[in-house]
Amino acid sequence: MGGFQRACALSDLSEDIPLGVEVDGEPVCLALAGGQVYAVRDECSHSDVMLSQGEIEDAKIECWLHGSQFDLSTGEPLGLPATEPVPVYPVKIDGDDVLVDVGES
Repeated sequence: MGGFQRACALSDLSEDIPLGVEVDGEPVCLALAGGQVYAVRDECSHSDVMLSQGEIEDAKIECWLHGSQFDLSTGEPLGLPATEPVPVYPVKIDGDDVLVDVGES
């Protein structure tokens, strides 16, 4: 389908608590950090686990399994064991809707 699609309501997000959703068949981890909404692929690049089960601090998300951290704005890994970035998706807010485009990363 492509383009921006509704992922959730903005009111579904809580500061520094990740939320796993599916957008156009893709697993997406949404995060509200510092008042900004981020969307990354809900899969650690090091191990096939959901980032939405991890913790957020200072606009970084930490994988719960091995402790890899990723920058929510760039997807870049900030520590081992992960060495590959996770895809980052564009986000738009429309009223209370969080829209994500998984076609661009």
